[in-house]
Amino acid sequence: MNCGCDALKTPLLAFDDALAKLLATATAVTEQQTIKVQDALGRVLAADVVSNFNIPPYPNSAMDGYAFNHQDLSDFNQLEVVTTSLAGHPSEQALSAGQCARIMTGAMMPQGADTVIMQEQINRDGEYISLQTQVKAGANVRKPGEDIATGNIVLPKGHVVQARDIGLLCAIGVAQVNVLRQLKVALISTGDELVEPGNALDEGQIFDSNRQLVMAMLAPLGVAIRDFGIIADQRKAITTAITQATEWADVLITSGGVSVGDADYVKEILSELGDINFWKLAIKPGKPFAFGQVGQCAFLGLPGNPVSAAITFDQLGIPFIKQRQGHPLNQEIAIKATALVDFKKRPGRTEFQRGIATQTADGQWQVDTAGKQGSGILSALGRANCHVILAAESEGVLATQQVEIIHYKYL
Repeated sequence: MNCGCDALKTPLLAFDDALAKLLATATAVTEQQTIKVQDALGRVLAADVVSNFNIPPYPNSAMDGYAFNHQDLSDFNQLEVVTTSLAGHPSEQALSAGQCARIMTGAMMPQGADTVIMQEQINRDGEYISLQTQVKAGANVRKPGEDIATGNIVLPKGHVVQARDIGLLCAIGVAQVNVLRQLKVALISTGDELVEPGNALDEGQIFDSNRQLVMAMLAPLGVAIRDFGIIADQRKAITTAITQATEWADVLITSGGVSVGDADYVKEILSELGDINFWKLAIKPGKPFAFGQVGQCAFLGLPGNPVSAAITFDQLGIPFIKQRQGHPLNQEIAIKATALVDFKKRPGRTEFQRGIATQTADGQWQVDTAGKQGSGILSALGRANCHVILAAESEGVLATQQVEIIHYKYL
């Protein structure tokens, strides 16, 4: 096993290199499950979904009005209303020459009819109508398969199911879909100072927020989560928890214990049980971020500081998780914004500062600081809506200059 003993002597890994290493190892799960459509939100399709039906399945009216045969307009000044077609209750009467049907939106076209005129465009006198305007043949009629034809691929393999897709699948009568199985993610927080929210704090203790934040960020991705809770800074307890977690999970996410403190055991234990791919990045906040493997389980070691944990998981952890799930690789694209204040930094590390982005009346983006940028200042993270990205070699950006930002999606 690689102990990582030379980690302190090696240079910090650049952010782009760290992300590339993460994604290079992020092999998607291949096992499949068949699940109900209503449970498929956020899941990745393991096979194409092909329609077995035409949508719409029959010719129907696009509006309330009157259905008739367009050729009759050459021979008749008035059309006789002889039947009604309602949605779910089609007319069983076929139309003869000179006849029409009262029809409602979505109702099946009666036999013998090929055109619908809006009810606002006719005059009705008893059981007869006359048209107030000309109408083209086939007007206001939805044809079978006009939207989706039988045999069409409705959603392709690899597609991530969205809310709108649920409606589409139900519309073609699909009750179950084949998806890649859920990625299994285990969570551990370490630290004698940590207490679960809702409990009393003793002197020197704080509430654990990192684990709950990561779970909330994972929620839209639909992973299976097992929470191992807070583990005290004891080697045996941490070893047991990590062993149990890595035996179950595809990915283990730890918070804290990857720094260089006397009681920061997590990285040391992980390096004994598995392999450390990298540790310590040239980013701010989030320098003590670890990545490696224990058996078949990958691990992401997040820093203990809340803002550091949030930003490293957003920028490194989320892309890794999504690729492991089989999501198409689609990195968030940075956009240009005008700095409203000076964003200061020292050269050496890529910085993800907390910003508040707004748009001007002409649609241009501008960004202000969300406040103090310390790795423990959660209030600034709460006020922010974007990352302000400052390159490693940058000495900062002055007000009125252009800067790159990425809007928060999972934070």
